[in-house]
Amino acid sequence: MQHDDFIGQVQARARLDSRGAAETATRASLETLAERVPPPLAEKLAAQLPREIGEHLLRVAYAPDLPATGVRMSREEFFGRVAERSGADVPKAVHEARCVVEVTDEATVGGLADKIRTSLDDDLADVLFAGSSGPAGN
Repeated sequence: MQHDDFIGQVQARARLDSRGAAETATRASLETLAERVPPPLAEKLAAQLPREIGEHLLRVAYAPDLPATGVRMSREEFFGRVAERSGADVPKAVHEARCVVEVTDEATVGGLADKIRTSLDDDLADVLFAGSSGPAGN
């Protein structure tokens, strides 16, 4: 998947009014995901995404203070960080992050999304992987 296709899919699924808003949602979601998962997993994910999108993961995965297992955070903390980074309220950030993860899943191969899902707490994974049309769960 190319960068423009990825951002276009995020924009359409999240029903965002601009490509800039889709870029912001993508950056906020993937940076927060990179904080939460083990760095090698973030690196593998970045390698399968368009370079400009993968950089959001690598920028955080290479942070010197990131624990080897990723930062433990509750569902509320995770989506609170996404909301803070994107400037959206929490319910909107939840929906946008779910759309970003859904497009990311479709853009990658080799069961990478399943590995990411299993690295998360069930409570967070259930909401994050519910998809763009899944039930609300902030």
